[in-house]
Amino acid sequence: MNKIAITTGDPNGIGAEITIKALNYLDLPQDKVVLVSNRRVLDFYGQLNNNYEIIEIPYRDEDITPGEITSKAGEFSFQSLKKVCEIKPTAIVTAPVAKNALHLAGHIYNGQTEVLQKFLAHDNQSAEMLFVAGSFRVLLLTRHCALKDIKLSKETVIEKVKNLKNTFQKLYGIVAPKFALCGYNPHAGEDGILGNEEKDILIPAVEELRLMGIDISYPQPSDTLFVDAAKHYFNNEKDEYDCYIANYHDQGLIPIKTVAGMKTVNTTIGLDIIRTSPGHGTAFDIAGRNIADPSGMAEAIKSVL
Repeated sequence: MNKIAITTGDPNGIGAEITIKALNYLDLPQDKVVLVSNRRVLDFYGQLNNNYEIIEIPYRDEDITPGEITSKAGEFSFQSLKKVCEIKPTAIVTAPVAKNALHLAGHIYNGQTEVLQKFLAHDNQSAEMLFVAGSFRVLLLTRHCALKDIKLSKETVIEKVKNLKNTFQKLYGIVAPKFALCGYNPHAGEDGILGNEEKDILIPAVEELRLMGIDISYPQPSDTLFVDAAKHYFNNEKDEYDCYIANYHDQGLIPIKTVAGMKTVNTTIGLDIIRTSPGHGTAFDIAGRNIADPSGMAEAIKSVL
């Protein structure tokens, strides 16, 4: 399908509202967009200015309960994601879903990235989470998991960084990107005093990657590394690095979301189809009140145009 496909996320969250507001603001041609959603859900949260194609996912009026976490909403979210993978659009944009609603519906995934990987990956492809705010970019080496469950290996780091380099060529036209690698431990381990992950995993991975011609730093203390990244972002200056590589979720997301806020776009790479999403959640506390900020959704859509 030669269109951008957009899902509206959890029908009890702000997904439909921010999708409607973002599309009305962007005013995209009707032949550019297909919505994988439900007319009842869309009509409940607003009115689209353009008559975009809608692929219907069944949902009843009485099941629209803003702010509530339900299995029916989780099933709708899951079926929307499954359908958007089946139609093979040029790009996918997803509004936020609730993991606990997915789980109530019996779909045990840690997020939309994992669902997309389930239905789109082939030949050992792995979906990766790249967060983007202009030229400030952060790749996560691990996705949604508890800190105690983080498992990194030299081979994993090498594979993910190689995939990242290929993505930069395809998405940004940067043939020789420069990467900064965050240390796993405070102060990048202090030569093993504060942990051995740098010595045992990250440094050996960097040395092999450099032999492959990939420009990547040795592990650096992330608390000071991101200070310069923030400075460049606020001053609208070119950064020394094209992407920062974080070991786990909060190490990478706290700095980029702190400086970029709603402009942060979650980008799924590593699959045949690029997917983007706003960098925030369902906001159940304000669902149905028509006060949600659509700027994150607008940035996610603009990034795949």
